[in-house]
Amino acid sequence: MKLLDNKTAIITGATRGIGRGIAVEFANQGANVAFTYSSSVDAANALETELNAIGIKAKGYQSNAAEFDTAQLLAKEILKEFGSIDILVNNAGITKDNLLMRISEDDFDKVIDVNLKSVFNMTKAVIRPMMKQRSGSIINMSSVVGLKGNAGQSNYAASKSGILGFSKSVALELGSRNIRSNVIAPGFIETEMTGKLDEATVQTWRNAIPLKRGGTPEDIANACVFLASDMSSYITGQTLSVDGGMLT
Repeated sequence: MKLLDNKTAIITGATRGIGRGIAVEFANQGANVAFTYSSSVDAANALETELNAIGIKAKGYQSNAAEFDTAQLLAKEILKEFGSIDILVNNAGITKDNLLMRISEDDFDKVIDVNLKSVFNMTKAVIRPMMKQRSGSIINMSSVVGLKGNAGQSNYAASKSGILGFSKSVALELGSRNIRSNVIAPGFIETEMTGKLDEATVQTWRNAIPLKRGGTPEDIANACVFLASDMSSYITGQTLSVDGGMLT
């Protein structure tokens, strides 16, 4: 018996990095996976093939969770295709870093829309089926930056911090229906994006972390499996920092 057998999960922004790691681990744990992507069609097709080969049902949807109506339609399609929605992982996110003096209104709005409003859109889209089932686990991806802030990332920090308050409110509203809402706050996670950075800089960051290494997408995926599974059935409204002790 696998931890997520017979459960259907929606994962937003899953074609690379953390999202991809979550999709693969969920499939390995027996979950059927519906995932979204914005533009990487080839990567989405490759992921769909890889997940189906594990022996579960998987399907990719090109969808923009930052658009309210699109998110509602997506959830309806997934429910029709998969029969249930048991887990939602709101992982889609972007950065448009700049000092506050230089940040444009458009760059602020875009980051809030993709990182925060999409969480509202997708959560609103899945709560009816979850309420009907009287079960569900919602996992929202914040960041160490949402907990402590970061110079040059006021838009990103605001979006990731907003997720904390939203998730706690959802936990309070939906707990009586056995729907849980939790947050994961990743620290420095090494992905394709960080692979492009200067190695000396990256090593300096690693040295500042108590566990002396960057995290992997698998580290985040394992925490997601725990929060998605019945192992965490009495945990809601919490933020789990997966950061190697960075904020300790």
